[in-house]
Amino acid sequence: MTAAAQMIAAATVGIVVWAGCGLAHAMLVRWQVLDRPGQRSSHTRPTPRGGGWAVLAGLLPAWLWVAMTSDSIVFAGLGWLLLAAVFVALVSWRDDLRDVPVGLRLAAQVVAVAVGVWTLSPAPVFQGLLPPLPDAIAAGLVWLWFVNLYNFMDGIDAITAVETMAIGLGVAALALAVAVAGESMSLRLPEDAAVLAGPGLILAAAAGGFVLWNWPPARLFIGDVGSVPLGLLVGWLLLSLAQSGAWPAALLLPAYYLADSGVTLLRRLLRGEAVWRAHRSHFYQQAVIRSWSHGRTVGLITLCNGALVALAIVSLRAPWLALAGGAIVVVATLLVLRGHPSQA
Repeated sequence: MTAAAQMIAAATVGIVVWAGCGLAHAMLVRWQVLDRPGQRSSHTRPTPRGGGWAVLAGLLPAWLWVAMTSDSIVFAGLGWLLLAAVFVALVSWRDDLRDVPVGLRLAAQVVAVAVGVWTLSPAPVFQGLLPPLPDAIAAGLVWLWFVNLYNFMDGIDAITAVETMAIGLGVAALALAVAVAGESMSLRLPEDAAVLAGPGLILAAAAGGFVLWNWPPARLFIGDVGSVPLGLLVGWLLLSLAQSGAWPAALLLPAYYLADSGVTLLRRLLRGEAVWRAHRSHFYQQAVIRSWSHGRTVGLITLCNGALVALAIVSLRAPWLALAGGAIVVVATLLVLRGHPSQA
């Protein structure tokens, strides 16, 4: 896929998602599919929930087109992954409408992740540290965790859209940096990672079309129907990036989400809490509780993600230095969010 074709595809997806969100908003209001404020909510007014359908309507056909027009082995099984995303979206949509038992939701995610692992290229995810079968099992467990954390982190306006845009743009930026300054800056990117630029750019455009509806104060929520399949698709993008050998970039791009969700999960486990239940313990949620607005909180996370994208590019030349820098950026962000901010 040429760079021009990627740009046209991304622009088209962004417009389709934006327009689809308008249609989804009208239908969800008519059907009264609303997320009503509760004790653990971060919003204060009923808001339509289910904008993920519009995101998927733009994203999935575009990724399928990428798979059909590319001869790269990376995309050989992508069609099956997209079917798995539709399957888990249907189960998640049911959960948006009426609570689905945790076991059933988890079973659906396990099936989707198992299909996803089967669609990955034969290259090891963990850089040959594990034999093939343990490597696939470990990748599946990490992927399953990532799907759930992507859902759990969707707790304030625009956070899922901003995170998805950052990861998608980050994957595309790696290829762009190599194309523009690869030789002069000694930047190298494996060919299998370079072909991910198109899906990354399309993913970012889909999130961009949605964020226009989801920016605080949100007029439309993505719902589990969006956040769960997005976790599946973003997970595939990052695992494919790791398989190519660009594993430091695959760790850096989602580093804020990994750290906030991971530390919060550990703290809740130590307190003996039921980790599958809704809560307001994430660092970004604590910032909102302490008076930060959604916009201010997401703005800080956006700055963090921008730094992580830059460090992902640096990792192509100095991986350990970039990882150390990423750790500093993420820890600093978490500490600021955990502090005692003034009135926003």
